[in-house]
Amino acid sequence: MKIKIIHALIGIAFTSFCCQIASAQIKPGYKSLFDGKTLNGWKRLAGTADYKVENGNIVGTTVANSGNTFLVTDNEYGDFVLEMDVKIDNPHSNSGVQLRSHFDPAGHNGKGLVYGKQFEIDPSDRKWSGGIYDEGRRSWLYPLDLHEQAKDAFKVGEYNHIKMECVGNETKTWVNGIATAYVVDTLDSKGFIGLQVHAVQKQEDAGEKVYFKNIQIKTTGIMPAAFAKNIYVVNLTPNALNGYEKAEGWKLLFDGKTSQGWRSVKNMDFPVKGWDISNGCLSVIGKEGGDGPTGGDIITNDRYAAFDLSFEFKMTPIANSGVKYFVTLADGTTGAALGLEYQVLDDDKHPDAKLGHDGDRKMGSLYDILPASKQPRYEMPMGAWNTGRIVVYPNNHVVHYLNGVKILEYERGSAAFKAAVALSKFKNVPNFGESKDGYILLQDHGCTVNYRSIKLRRL
Repeated sequence: MKIKIIHALIGIAFTSFCCQIASAQIKPGYKSLFDGKTLNGWKRLAGTADYKVENGNIVGTTVANSGNTFLVTDNEYGDFVLEMDVKIDNPHSNSGVQLRSHFDPAGHNGKGLVYGKQFEIDPSDRKWSGGIYDEGRRSWLYPLDLHEQAKDAFKVGEYNHIKMECVGNETKTWVNGIATAYVVDTLDSKGFIGLQVHAVQKQEDAGEKVYFKNIQIKTTGIMPAAFAKNIYVVNLTPNALNGYEKAEGWKLLFDGKTSQGWRSVKNMDFPVKGWDISNGCLSVIGKEGGDGPTGGDIITNDRYAAFDLSFEFKMTPIANSGVKYFVTLADGTTGAALGLEYQVLDDDKHPDAKLGHDGDRKMGSLYDILPASKQPRYEMPMGAWNTGRIVVYPNNHVVHYLNGVKILEYERGSAAFKAAVALSKFKNVPNFGESKDGYILLQDHGCTVNYRSIKLRRL
């Protein structure tokens, strides 16, 4: 009898110990979204992939001929910090976590459409885990090309601790304690949380699994967490900088209201015609038939050497413009001011796209010198805003981005750069593009193009 009592007491103690361990996994101020045993509080939407509970995990399994499938919370959440552990084994798979998302039952031809921001889980060689995608709506908001140092944070085949913070209009992400992405958005103050199983079409791709566990959320008493320094912020609020950007040294080159900081290449004044400032845009006003300036190019008042420059642009059909850098005006103030140019062009309809060498006059290219390598899926449609970015490092390494994706890099002044210039229309310009600093220029090519959110940080 005594032995049985002792065994019973040991069993009670062991059970109590296990409960203490389980409860210890919930951080102070957080609550669990998953009880470890059932899918209570969750529902499946859109596709037909399978979700079940195995060994304290929510396990999502791919099913052939299914669209993206989501297991979403019954409740919606506004401000929160969400943490969980995630594992995915196959580098050819894909998954994600939906944040403040929504459901349109009529979407996808009645199959239902989940849309909203997504924490990307990407085990492929691209390594964009922790980036932010806008599922079913705007595509990529923060590809991890914007923060390459974080690409190796996610480990395939292991449990990864991921963290997402949504406070106000800001979303920040971490992978295994490493800060990964930062977006300031204008949409979605609240919505559901969802776990994704990505679509697969072939039977041989069915059966791949993704594992989620220790899912917990904090919704009260939130203090925004400090973010690592020197990380690019995608700020979708037009012509605005948040506190983090200001602390990092970013400055607006266009305030959204005036021409302050800009002047004509021909004199110290802003052009009286050919340019318009309204609705938060700095716009070239095209003329009938296009091609041929009306107000002329404009440049910044200041010169820049090493810098990180970001800008949004919206084109009209058959548009041609460009953002030039290292403009010195050494060639005078008549004709086109010379400088390295990030090409802004309607690749489909403008004839200039077919000229030059190997596409070096297409959008995002270093005009007439080096072609951009880009995929059409990362370009916004005509009439939508694209984001360009030019980074010139102190060692003269230069990178062009389009909508957050790296499309071109080169070494200014290198042998390869000089060889490319020698084949361009600038071959007879001594030391073209190699000055120590220069103005930033927006080009008037006689076509209507809108610019906004022009921001720069000196490096």
